[in-house]
Amino acid sequence: MNLEEYYKHYLTLHQSKWCRRLHFFGQLVTLFLLCVMIGYKVSIAAYLILPFIIYPFAWSGHFLFEKNKPAAFNNPIKAKICDWMMFKDMLLGKL
Repeated sequence: MNLEEYYKHYLTLHQSKWCRRLHFFGQLVTLFLLCVMIGYKVSIAAYLILPFIIYPFAWSGHFLFEKNKPAAFNNPIKAKICDWMMFKDMLLGKL
């Protein structure tokens, strides 16, 4: 499955507006922390855990609202890319 096909599948796992909003908020928190970290001397380890900041937000959306398994459980790399694609689409008002 190519990325475009996977993204269509990914969106079927994110039909609840509350699940999508939790993903969006998690991405905002990630970007905020990145900006803060750039301004301070932080360890490499802090940058390595940054991509995982979204998961408590996103997974709670799946467990509470979607009642399904997060895409990251099956294909974490494509799911991470699709997280950002969905974030962009939400910012542009496409979702």
